[in-house]
Amino acid sequence: MSEQYTYAVARIRALEVGLFSNSTIDQLIACQDYGQCLQFLEEKGWGDSESSGDAEAILTREEEKIWEVVKDLHIDMDHFAVLSYPKLFHNLKAAIKEVCTGEKNRHIYYEDVSIPGDAMREIVSEKDFGKLPAYMQHAAAEAYESLLHTGDGQLCDCIIDRAALDAIYEAGKESDAAIIRDYAESTVGVADIKIAVRSQKTAKSMDFMKRAMAECESVNVDQLSKAALAGMDAIRDYLLGTAYAEGADALAESPSAFERWCDNRIIQTISPQKYQAFTIGPVIAYVIARQNEIKTVRIILSGKQNELPEDSIRERVREMYV
Repeated sequence: MSEQYTYAVARIRALEVGLFSNSTIDQLIACQDYGQCLQFLEEKGWGDSESSGDAEAILTREEEKIWEVVKDLHIDMDHFAVLSYPKLFHNLKAAIKEVCTGEKNRHIYYEDVSIPGDAMREIVSEKDFGKLPAYMQHAAAEAYESLLHTGDGQLCDCIIDRAALDAIYEAGKESDAAIIRDYAESTVGVADIKIAVRSQKTAKSMDFMKRAMAECESVNVDQLSKAALAGMDAIRDYLLGTAYAEGADALAESPSAFERWCDNRIIQTISPQKYQAFTIGPVIAYVIARQNEIKTVRIILSGKQNELPEDSIRERVREMYV
């Protein structure tokens, strides 16, 4: 197994040099305006000749480059499937809403997944849920019937989002790769915390939270739900006794600081892969790091486009892998 990944890891190590560091992100934030940001990115090799001057095209091209690198390494794509689950379940959610409400052209689909928009829409419109992966079938049928008969879009979201978390966690448990197990644990734990925080702010019930949260080892869903009912201070007190204690400090600081911490926690989870040399870990970590990098650049570009002050943008940016 170690020899199988020697070349791949060596290639990834060379590519990591091109990842944006925190100082590079600072330079991007320091650009005078949106246009200068785009120029900065293009000078760094982002996008290609066809995407010049178009932020969305540049970011889309960078996402495509990630998977081009992975395919060049000749590694079984099944190892990366769990990273696509959020997009795949998003497509399911969008298709169900489009089919049940009849509202066309309002829903955005991801095309870089195993079931792109048109295919997902066809499956849902024909109620042929058996064509979906096993981990999606029950949730798809339940969400479809729920939205069709109740018109409750939030309940539809809740059913599908919970199924996505369960699928990610199950993939983690079944994986031989430590990084996938750690990624799944952190992803579900952080998602449960975000659900608790949102539920506290919107006065959701215990039943709602238990339906929305996924079980995992690092968070006790019952205790977290009870804390959310008691108030934001109770959530912070609960987090202080878990592996997510830093989240309590971020929560006390500001909503944007908390959102930033949620993403940073995933980067902290994968950071030990910098010191691995003979496993698939560094390759998976590189993919997650690149996705985080693109997300951070998107946040900065949005801030520049809306003429937010530098300090406000800086509060929202994510921690870099390198």
